[in-house]
Amino acid sequence: MSARFVYWMNVSLDLFIERDDDEQGGGDWLRITDRLHADFNERARALTAMVQGRRVYETMENFWPAARDDESLEPVLREYGAIWTDAPKVLVSRKRTDAPHSTRAIGADGDAIEQLARMRAESDGDIGVGGADLATQLLDAGLLDELVLYVHPVVLGTGRPLFDGQRSPVQLDLVELRAFDEGVALHRYAIRR
Repeated sequence: MSARFVYWMNVSLDLFIERDDDEQGGGDWLRITDRLHADFNERARALTAMVQGRRVYETMENFWPAARDDESLEPVLREYGAIWTDAPKVLVSRKRTDAPHSTRAIGADGDAIEQLARMRAESDGDIGVGGADLATQLLDAGLLDELVLYVHPVVLGTGRPLFDGQRSPVQLDLVELRAFDEGVALHRYAIRR
């Protein structure tokens, strides 16, 4: 038994996840259509759990629980609101010690990566990872298994990178490549061990 940590992110062609500080997944450079969001929903529904850093979690927490019942939103957005709110989640934070919406908080005592390693070893299925800082720590610890990148056809030139900091090369194997509307392409990679 062993789960897999899957880092899932919208990125520019030059692998930035944000152009501006605190853009939090809402940049005007993103080309998210209903068809693309339906793929997000399908992948999120299949996850065993989600693990998110504080910034990502708080962005999600501020929108998705209310979105599930907001009739002014497209059905695909309401559906994701229900998926995110109901999914088992782990919030990794040094500041927060509790959280609502099926969420358990870890990390206040400084041993989050050790706890996540145990979670991975004791679980099955895919565990979605949200947040560059958290994904970088998991990569550095040898715990990150897969990247799911929705590549948007834009070169930002600057911003927050997919991973934080410099490191040695990481070898990947392409396991899925798919095109969506508006020129967005899914690149899914397994991390070589």
